[in-house]
Amino acid sequence: MFVVIRFRVEQTAQPEFIGRLETAVEVLSRQKGFVAARTGRNADDPELLALSMEWVNIGSYRRALSPYEVKLAAVPLLSQAIDEPSAYDDLGEFAPHR
Repeated sequence: MFVVIRFRVEQTAQPEFIGRLETAVEVLSRQKGFVAARTGRNADDPELLALSMEWVNIGSYRRALSPYEVKLAAVPLLSQAIDEPSAYDDLGEFAPHR
């Protein structure tokens, strides 16, 4: 499963925010079931940032939010996310038709 979390962050605040985001991902990456993460800035709206994470399953993602170190480093940052559904079941990979 994968998670897409979006944030609206003014450009002047982004350097500090990105530092906090990197710390959150580092702490989350140590949790059981973590597979990968990537961050990005929207090409059309530079104040829109995204964090995408891949987890073994929804249970591992939800359990990963419980440890004390995650609650200190990641949960406050994640609480700043745009309020929208963020967890997705993987439907598999799609190959382009030729």
